[in-house]
Amino acid sequence: MRCVIVTGMSGAGKSTVLKFLEDVGYFCVDNLPPSLIPKFIDLCSTPNSNMNNVAIGVDIRGGRLFGDLSNFLSEIKNEDNKSFEILYLDSENEVLLKRYKESRRQHPLNLKGERLIDGIKSERRQLENIKKMADYIIDTSHMLTRQLRTQLSEIFLEEKEFESLMITVLSFGFKYGIPSDADLVFDVRFIPNPFYIDELKPLTGNDVAVRDYVMQWEEAKIFRDKLTDLCEFLIPNYIKEGKNQLVIAIGCTGGKHRSVTLANELYNNLKKTGHSVIIAHRDIDKDAKR
Repeated sequence: MRCVIVTGMSGAGKSTVLKFLEDVGYFCVDNLPPSLIPKFIDLCSTPNSNMNNVAIGVDIRGGRLFGDLSNFLSEIKNEDNKSFEILYLDSENEVLLKRYKESRRQHPLNLKGERLIDGIKSERRQLENIKKMADYIIDTSHMLTRQLRTQLSEIFLEEKEFESLMITVLSFGFKYGIPSDADLVFDVRFIPNPFYIDELKPLTGNDVAVRDYVMQWEEAKIFRDKLTDLCEFLIPNYIKEGKNQLVIAIGCTGGKHRSVTLANELYNNLKKTGHSVIIAHRDIDKDAKR
């Protein structure tokens, strides 16, 4: 039986994760008091339970009982016949603030008269030990729901080796500005521009004709290979240092042809090596809207 305990910061996406796991066949229980976890796992482990996959949601709503969670998890983890995994969901304080303000919900640790940020910081302190015990840590600060589901699929369906680093390869146009969340920015305006080829101008880097035109140039191939090598060197070191998000931005003039092509090339190369990576084209349709 595979047992997953889903916990982490309030507002970081626990409900979304439990819904995903339920959809893929997990028996899910939310807000279970930590003291009942060992008994619940025992019950699910009985031969006639017919439960192969179980997910337990535990969070700070448990109040005083939540303080015992680390003790219960340590106890269970030390028993050879009781195997479980901890999925910890995290998010930046500023993002959590925005989510709570938009939903108009009250943080479970917010006392009357206290600021929302105080409750968030208090929860983060209380969860420090749980986070250290986690098998998977996913930072949802800048993730779309579909991106979170993609990473969950890789962990729980495809059973790929988990990387705490979620990589986004992002194409963009310099004339629309450099992406504010970019960690690494690369300029591919040195490659001949398909924009000046009449039959290619209305197309994008997602079209084969544009891709073939861009990648016919030796400098495009060399850039792709050298960028892939650089990323393969950097990614393990970022993971070692605890980085959760990496945005690799590749830009050309309008973000429609060259940057899209090279972003797709890098994305495909990184996917082949098993990294958790998504592709996004920020400005691919902007010229058409002008």
